[in-house]
Amino acid sequence: MSVETLTGVNRVVLRPDLFGERQMAGDVDEIDAGRAQEYALLSALLARAPDAGLLKRLAGLRGDASPLGVAHVALAEAASRTTTEQVEREFFNLFIGVGRGELMPYGSYYLTGFLYERPLARLREDLGKLSIERTEGNAEPEDHAATLCEIMAGLAGGRFGAQAGSDQEIFENHMASWMGRFFSDLERADAANFYRSVGTIGRLLMDIETEAFALNA
Repeated sequence: MSVETLTGVNRVVLRPDLFGERQMAGDVDEIDAGRAQEYALLSALLARAPDAGLLKRLAGLRGDASPLGVAHVALAEAASRTTTEQVEREFFNLFIGVGRGELMPYGSYYLTGFLYERPLARLREDLGKLSIERTEGNAEPEDHAATLCEIMAGLAGGRFGAQAGSDQEIFENHMASWMGRFFSDLERADAANFYRSVGTIGRLLMDIETEAFALNA
């Protein structure tokens, strides 16, 4: 399912840093393009609180009767009910906090209880093999949920020019073991309101990806 189709919002508007001058590869099929857009949307919402423009566009999301379609509609309703001030405060309480937020969206933390541990080192090794480098000015480690979703958007959309199957390797080696739990935790977080719907979309996407990749085994 394509977020671009559902929203009527071009991928360049959703993530100009991903799809601005560097469009997705022309031979990317519709399913992978849709996957890339889902991941890009999650990355955008996990990296920072949405501004007024994005909230307005998200409020126009449409969906079908599928679980992911229903989740998109719920996100649209959440976007229509919140304000930029409310969602900024929610983002702060969830992911930043005074000392720390309610949730720690990092692979190392979910897998070891600490930041900057071996899971991050292994991820960096695999990203190096794919020639994927950290974005200049990004202070977050690469195992941040937003960064991993951005990487998956680039791999699914063909932006990185990696060999076929690289998205499955990154997902199975560095996301499958923890990111579904993170999104489930986001759905249930005390501070979550708007972001509860983001958690649902993320959890469903992780389930879809797990089942799809299992068919390739």
